[in-house]
Amino acid sequence: MAEDKKSGAPIEEQTTAEHGPEPPAPEVPGSPPAPEQGAQAVFPGMEGPPPPENKVIDLSSVRAGAGQEQQAAPAPEGGQEWEKPQEEEKKPRRGRQPKTKEAPAQGDKPKRKGRPPKAEKQAPGGGGAGKPVKTPKQEQAPRQGKPAPAKEDPAPPPPAPEQPPQLKDASRGKKEEIVYLDLSELHPFQNHPFGVRDDVEMQGLVSSVKAGGVHQPALVRPREGGGYEIVAGHRRQRASELAGLRNMPCIVREMTDDEAVLAMTDDNLRHRETILPSEKAAALKQQYEAIKHQGTRGEGEDIGKLSLDKVGERNGMSGKTVQRYIYLNDLVPELKELMDGGKLSFTPAVEVSRIRPKHQKYIAVSIEGQQSSPSKAQAKKLREMDEKNQLNPDVIDAVLSQEKKKEDFNVIISSAELSQFFGKDKTPREMKDQIMALLGEWKEKQPPELGKGTKKKEMEK
Repeated sequence: MAEDKKSGAPIEEQTTAEHGPEPPAPEVPGSPPAPEQGAQAVFPGMEGPPPPENKVIDLSSVRAGAGQEQQAAPAPEGGQEWEKPQEEEKKPRRGRQPKTKEAPAQGDKPKRKGRPPKAEKQAPGGGGAGKPVKTPKQEQAPRQGKPAPAKEDPAPPPPAPEQPPQLKDASRGKKEEIVYLDLSELHPFQNHPFGVRDDVEMQGLVSSVKAGGVHQPALVRPREGGGYEIVAGHRRQRASELAGLRNMPCIVREMTDDEAVLAMTDDNLRHRETILPSEKAAALKQQYEAIKHQGTRGEGEDIGKLSLDKVGERNGMSGKTVQRYIYLNDLVPELKELMDGGKLSFTPAVEVSRIRPKHQKYIAVSIEGQQSSPSKAQAKKLREMDEKNQLNPDVIDAVLSQEKKKEDFNVIISSAELSQFFGKDKTPREMKDQIMALLGEWKEKQPPELGKGTKKKEMEK
């Protein structure tokens, strides 16, 4: 403030005529209008009447309190406009708008350009930007470009309609016809194991042929030396001869040796009513050799099976039983005859078949002399002694003369023996019942002393 040099009084400064009105301060957008003061410049947009002109402002008080106002708190709403700190006006920025660093709302995913983020980076509670979320091992999502969809149990497919089994064509490549061949052109199968016997069964077959002829044609194959070899139909051929026929119906078929053996044995084992043990043993051995010769050839479930098991399935028995029957082929002819006659049962015959042939002949002589067949225990003992080279005729007689256990004592009557007294229409059960009835009648006719038991005799003594 200027002073008068003569009086020292302060010179009043005028704010109007000399300097003119102060230019209005630039309007700050969004700032509230300053309240009305005594000596306040006029700003555009101010409310209220302008200050009176030629008003004198005392600037000494303003300068004295300037130092205190710099450290004071911001002026209240009623303070001077120039005493308030004013924000600089931000000029609009050209080009792209500035990015806002506002945190995304919960549940919203930040927008990202390019490849979508991996599933583990989108889970809440992650380790920060650029770090994958640590999840338990059992809950980790598969590392793929896209999150794996939730697995849903597939719906069970509808049951397929049952298809009827496809029927196989039974016809053969070549056309077969039934032809009538002369009986003189038919020859028996080589090494045919089944005998053709003129027994009661043959008599019934002859009567049937005389009445209506041969109903089922025989199966034959061409023979190298001329004529035909009978594969199945030996008994029909014999019955035709006994019936006085000149020819019989036949089916001629080209067959290999193995095919012919299997067809011959199958036909006889399944259709013959009476088969001797030696015949069955020989037939099963031929089947075994034929199937073994074919090797692994076969169809369906037969592939990979042992030959013994295949033979057993064809005949309704186990492979072990087939092996025991095959052992019977090692018996000497004398023991085979005793076996077919019922004097040597099946199980002891299997044990004896493992003994050397020269000792088997001694055993056959001892059985005939003592009229007693060996039990299972005796046959097993003879086999063990043969392995130790301890067998001779005296030892064999001593073993067979020993008393047999009750459980080993059996009386065996072969079907060949029974066929002499019973017709072919009798079942084994009917034969047994009739035999027991006849034995009961025979016992009643015997003297009283012969019918008494051992205990009664002891009591009488």
